[in-house]
Order: sequence, then structure tokens, then C-alpha cells
Amino acid sequence: MIRVIILALILGYSSTFPQEDSSKVALQNPSPMVDYTRKHERIFETKFQGISFSIDSLTSKPIEIYIPKKSQKRSKFDLVIHFHGNPNIVKYAADKYNGSIIAAILNLGSGSKRYYNQFEDSTLFKRIIDSVIAKTKYKIGVKPTLKKVILTGFSAGYGAIKKLLETHSEDIDAVLLLDGLHASYIPDRKVLSEGGKIDSSAFDAFLRFALEASKEKSAKKFLITHSEIFPGTFVSTTEATDYILSKLKMRRKPILKWGPLGMQQLSYARKNHFMIMGFAGNSAPDHMDHLHAIYHFLNKLLNL
Repeated sequence: MIRVIILALILGYSSTFPQEDSSKVALQNPSPMVDYTRKHERIFETKFQGISFSIDSLTSKPIEIYIPKKSQKRSKFDLVIHFHGNPNIVKYAADKYNGSIIAAILNLGSGSKRYYNQFEDSTLFKRIIDSVIAKTKYKIGVKPTLKKVILTGFSAGYGAIKKLLETHSEDIDAVLLLDGLHASYIPDRKVLSEGGKIDSSAFDAFLRFALEASKEKSAKKFLITHSEIFPGTFVSTTEATDYILSKLKMRRKPILKWGPLGMQQLSYARKNHFMIMGFAGNSAPDHMDHLHAIYHFLNKLLNL
């Protein structure tokens, strides 16, 4: 049990910190390491029938590629690029995906800044897509046509999506953020209740994409899920989504509803193809729930 908790903290919770220096982790208010209120069911799948391979030369860590068995005889695919989290959980989600999919998974370690900085080279995104297409053709014998490019990010992975929305928004069809959207306070670490303000510039790219997805006839889709974790030294996902909702003149609606894997949904807000879903919990297991439930939220995104 202790090993699982420590792994959860390494993979997700501790890696949400905004960092000026990726070698120096900002302190935050302590949060419970265990929770017995909710089920916290987990995906432990390790054997997959699809094709797995990697792209090693483009990024600082290998990009893992997975093509489910059911998708291998197709020629048109949705490309899902996921940032941060156990690859097996994403592969499981790909197997459960309601459509043909190629899943690409990139893990860079702790800190959203690492993900953001990885895409400082504006040509990298296109080179990744071109490489996925070329290697998929070699593996399945058919050159794939991409129907949609979907970005998903858990925890610190939002950093990569932020950068890509700043530079390649027109090439991105849908975005899924899993309990990962943060900013700094102004002054630093001064929370709202003490007179601090949100450094809202961190949300500009997300706000633009949310605005586009909220239009009735838009082809863009955007889903954000969040917990109740309050780090204290930087903006929480609840505060971040509250800010975006205020700018779009949207209101949360309270709800009490079971979610996937024993999660408990408390609120939602939706306008056309943009949706925010709020869930109970302020512990590390509550944070990890969002990653394990990606199979559910990815299909939810498709139906927005």
C-alpha cells in the first residue's frame, strides 16, 4: 500500500508544481496521502494485444506509441497525444476508445515547465505527427489518415498542452485536461483569501480554446476535470476553472453523481463543446483517479 501511495505522488501529485527551476520543487500545503471515502479503483492492465513501439529521436524521452488490435485494419485514425502518466493506463483507454485510434504517450518527469519547454521548437509538433504517420504505415502496411488530433494531459502534462495551444491551436481538434491546470499567485504564494490575485496570463491559450469550443458550430472540443486539491502556494485546478468560467460568463451547476472508478462528481458546467467536471477529494488518491479514468473521459470528450 505504501509503495502504491509513493508511486502516486511521484507520477502525479508532486509533479503539478509550477517551477522557475525544474530542479527546485516549490513547497505546498500538505495534503492527505490516503483516503477511505471513495473507492479509488485502479487500472492494472499490463498485457495488450495491440502494436507497441517507440519514437526515440525527437524528444528528450521516448514517445511510446500504441495501436489497438481493433484499429489495425483501419486507414483513418484519431491521434491522441497524452502527456504525463503510466503508459499502460493510456493503452487501456485506447482499447476502450469509441473509434480508431493511435495513442502517443510522452513522459518527461516532474514539473509542468519540462513539458512546456520541450515544445519551444515550433517544428517539433509537426515532426512528431509525421513520424507517427510514417512508423504506423510501416507497422500496419497502410498510410494512416488522421481524422482528429487530440491532446490529453494529466497533472503536470498541461504544460505541453499550454505551449501547443499557443503555437498550434489551429492543428488541434480537441483537448482533455485531467486535474492539471495551474498558475502562480500575484504576489507569489499569496492566496486569494489573503488578497492575492491569479496570474491569469497562464490561462490565455486555454481561454481562447475554451471560447472557440463553446461556440455552437465549432469543431473544437474541450473537457477539463478537476479535484478539490488546494495546493496553497499556487493556483488550484478549482480556482483555475473558476477563472475560465467567469471569463466565459458560465456558471457551475451542483450535482451529486457517481463517476468512473468510484469518483464522486460535485459539479459541472457546459456550453456547447466545452465542459468542466468537478469531483470530490483533496488527497493524492483523488488526484490519481483522474488519470486512471482517462478511458471514460476520453470517450466523454468525443460526445461533447
